[in-house]
Amino acid sequence: MREKIHPKYEAATFTCSCGNVIETRATIGSTHIDICNNCHPYYTGKQKLIDSAGRVDKFRKRYGQAAPAEA
Repeated sequence: MREKIHPKYEAATFTCSCGNVIETRATIGSTHIDICNNCHPYYTGKQKLIDSAGRVDKFRKRYGQAAPAEA
């Protein structure tokens, strides 16, 4: 294996805009990120399907899936 061609793999801290701090190892060093698993809608369960021009309803009608009950 050739020497001196690999980047340094050091401890890094990633800070999210929500305040979550993730400590790991990376080649890019410490940085600030916009979104993480604590604030992303997919992981928090707050993701909503946006029905644009009835496409979601058309899909559910075509494939026989019932519409979710509204709370």
